[in-house]
Parts: sequence; structure tokens; C-alpha cells
Amino acid sequence: MLLNLNIIDLAVVDALDLDLEPGMSVLTGETGAGKSILLTALGLALGDRADSGYVRPGSKRAEVNIEFDLSKAPLVKQWLEANELDDDGQCMIRRTISDDGRSKAYINNHPVNLQTLQGLSRQLVEIHGQHAHLTLLDSEEQRRLLDGFAGNQTLLDNLNSCYQNWKQAHKELHQLLKAGSDQAEREELLRYQLDELQQLDLENFDYQALADEHNKLANLGKILGVGQQQLDILYDNDQQSVADMLGHVIHAINELAQYAGELNAVSELLSDAEIQIGEATQQLRRFLENQEADPQQLTWLESQIGVIQRLSRKHKIQPEELPELATRFASELDNLSHSSERIESLNADCERLLSHYRKLAGELSASRRQAGTELQQRISDTIKELGMPHGEFIVNLRTQENAEPQRNGVDSLEFLVSTNPGLPAKPLAKVASGGELSRISLAIQVTTSTDKTTPTMIFDEVDSGIGGGIAEIVGQKLRRLSKNRQVLCVTHLPQVASQAHQHLFVAKNQNAAVTSSTVRRLSDEERVNEVARMLGGVTITENTLAHAREMLVSGGLAPSP
Repeated sequence: MLLNLNIIDLAVVDALDLDLEPGMSVLTGETGAGKSILLTALGLALGDRADSGYVRPGSKRAEVNIEFDLSKAPLVKQWLEANELDDDGQCMIRRTISDDGRSKAYINNHPVNLQTLQGLSRQLVEIHGQHAHLTLLDSEEQRRLLDGFAGNQTLLDNLNSCYQNWKQAHKELHQLLKAGSDQAEREELLRYQLDELQQLDLENFDYQALADEHNKLANLGKILGVGQQQLDILYDNDQQSVADMLGHVIHAINELAQYAGELNAVSELLSDAEIQIGEATQQLRRFLENQEADPQQLTWLESQIGVIQRLSRKHKIQPEELPELATRFASELDNLSHSSERIESLNADCERLLSHYRKLAGELSASRRQAGTELQQRISDTIKELGMPHGEFIVNLRTQENAEPQRNGVDSLEFLVSTNPGLPAKPLAKVASGGELSRISLAIQVTTSTDKTTPTMIFDEVDSGIGGGIAEIVGQKLRRLSKNRQVLCVTHLPQVASQAHQHLFVAKNQNAAVTSSTVRRLSDEERVNEVARMLGGVTITENTLAHAREMLVSGGLAPSP
């Protein structure tokens, strides 16, 4: 159950801290007062997309906090524990939106992404919008409602898992059968290409090492010639080697250091350099002595590199990728060589999965048919109560017994309705009157909600287009719905407002520099005045007040659930 809603700097709301109670709560106020922003705030906290336009002008960020009581929501507790988000049985959600459009979400002070937040929200709150009747025209939404009413989720999950496995096996089988006619030709090509690649000693393949060795052997003459020249310059030239000249320099600096001690440091550096030159000379000499021309190795390297470059151009890949290509060819060749065994195995899998799918689909169809009979009766009864005495609601379920497997079963579903005697039932989309469609939509929403476990339900002006005695019946049904869960209803109808256990009033303050909205709980006497306003408009008479008081007493003014 939703315990508290706290809003800071969101659109027209400067600051709001609202406590909510069990049972049915209504939210009323003048048109444009800001009722919708409360539902917007709840939607944001529950995972709706956000942007910087929600931040109140002049503020850096907006924030929404909601708190839930989970004492009657064991499944939510389990979900929080499974996702390591539990905190001693409480559930607090926080959503912040910066003025640059970025948002953050937290569950019990743990940062979460929107997908996780939405996964929790679906178990806490169910929102029925004022345009729900448009959604109900969609066949997939109709299926979802029937399956929800029937409690088919586990069966659906099992069926769809079986369908995915069948689909994957069927696709692979189809590809193998399609390739069967070209199999021999493909095998021959793969073997030829694999033989070409295996000439390269793929287990020890290192193209860069081959290229480096070839580069060295191809330039060995230059390496030896230039290297020997440098050896002469460094050490072997008796007349003017670097080593001799450096020795003379060190001797001269040492003599000068007798007169200027500061030069001792220079002498030490030069001595170090003399040692380094000596070591470098030795390494260079050993390197040159160990070099030996190998024309046969150079020829072999040129041949190998030529083959590698030709194959890399042929397959349009880099030389370094040739071993990986050979592995792919070998894998494909192995699959083709064993394709007949694989086809046989896939055939068996497809038959087994198809049999299991049809068994599950049959169970699902039977469950839908049974639930559809009950659902259409309950909705028909509700439609009649809502001022359509001849209304008949029909769940038209058609099953294709041997159809190819598809997601969500082999049933096609359509909600039909007949509003006048003697006239055939028509799809919801062809109901002529908008008011009739609104009432039918409300009947479907209320009926399919009675068996749900969602602790909080929100109805946003779902009673639009309804009035008079029908509106009172709507209010009574929403109140009855609140016996087992919390119901929050935004309404303009006094007949609905008078049925609530808690009445919240939204008012707009336009005296400040920036418009703001406030929400407060009405006392019993204030409820009389508000219902009278909803009844009488601009001028409120004693008769209007008396009528309002009578409606509230009839609705059960004082008692709480």
C-alpha cells in the first residue's frame, strides 16, 4: 500500500508531503488545478521516462519520494530480497531529475536502472488512465487481460519457452535442409581452402615474426657494412675513435679539476659515458660476429610470406586472421560432415517440442475458454449496472488446432459487445457511442481488477462521459474494490467522490511569482463544501449543501476501512 508521496520542485509543485491511507481516496479540484501532476509524479517514481521539462522553473532538480507498506505484499518482499534491495521490510523509492535532463532512481537507497525500477513498480501499483478504452481496442491487450484474469502467466511462460526452443531448432533444421543440395560442392571447396591454409604451419603461425626475420635477412649486407663502420668510429679506429677522444677529454678535465673542484662532477659523468660506450661496442661486435647470410632461409621466408599475402588477399582478411579463418572452415566442414546426424537429431527435437507445445497450447486454450465464459458474464452484469440494460459482452475465442506454433498460443481473441437487443455483437472498435465505450472500458477494468494482487490501484478520470445514477454505481464499485486494496481515483464526479474514505483536494496558488499547486486532506465539513461545489458549480445553495451532505452520508462519510 502507498503510504506517502513526497514531491520537491516538480512542475507546479513546490513542495508536497502527502500521507495516504487504506481504502478509497479521491483527488478532486478545479480543472487545471494540478491533479495530473500528482499522477505524473507517481509515474516518474515508478519508472516513466523523464526530461528537464519536469523541473520547476528556477530549480536545479526535481525529486519524488514514495513509501510503501509491504505487510500484505509478500511477493514484493521476496522480489526485493532476490534482488538484494530489501531493507527490514520497508520499500522506499526515490527519483531525481536534473535540469539537464538526467535522472537517477533508488530503491531503499540503492541506485538502480529504470528496468529494475519498472520491474518492482509493476508489482506495487496499477494505473488505469482516462484513455484506457483506446488501449482496450488492441487485440494483444485483450489477450493480456484475459490471461491475467485466468491466472495463465506460468502456463504462458512455459509455452513461450517451448516455442522459442522449437523455433530455434526448426530454423537450424530448415537451414541444413536448404543447404543439403549444395553440400557436396561446399565440402569440396572447404577441404581445398583448408588444405591451402594448413600449408602455413598454423600451430606455430606468427606472421609478424616471419616478416621481421625476412626484413633482417634481406638487409643483412647493409646491417654488416654500416655496423662495422660504426664499430670503427666507436673503438677500432686507431687514429680518431670515439673511445680515444673521450679518454683524452676525461684526462684534460681531470687536470682542470685540480683547480676547479666543480669539474669533478663533469669528470664522473664522462667516465660513466666511457663505460657505456665500451659496453655498447662489445654488444655491437658480438652481434656482427654472429650474423651469417642464409640465402636458403631468405628464399623460404619470401615464399612463405608470398603465400600468406596471397591467401589474405584471396579471403580479404589481414594475414594475422588466417589461423582463425582456418578454425572456422574446419568447424563448418565438421558440421557438414555430420549434418545427416544433426538433421536426424533436429527432426526428433522438433517433433518432441511440437508435441509439448501443442499440449501446453491446448491447456492454455481450455483455460482461456473457461475464464472467458466467466469474464464475459461478469462484465455483462457490470455493463447492465452501468446503464446499458441490454448490454452483452462476449469473449470471442477462436483456436487453430493444428496451426504452426507461435508466441502466446494458437488462439485469436476479440472482445465483442452488443448494446441493443436483436443486434449482432460487434468488436469494441465499432461501438458507435463514446459514452458507451467509456462505460464498457470501465466495466472491463473494474472486473479484471478484482482478482489481482496489486496492492495499489489508480484510476485517472476513467469515469469521464458518465453521470447521474450510473456515476454513483461507479463510485460504489470502486469503493468495493478498495476493500482488499488501496484505490486512488482522480474524478470530477461528486457521486464518485462521495464514496471515498479519504478526500484530497488540489488547489492552485497564482499569487506567487511562479504558479504552484497544493494538496490537502479535507475534513468532513470541507468534504460537504467540495461535493457541493462539484454538484452546483458557481452558486452553492443550501439545497446543494444538503444534497452533498446526503450523498456523503449515503456513501458512508465517517467510517474508514
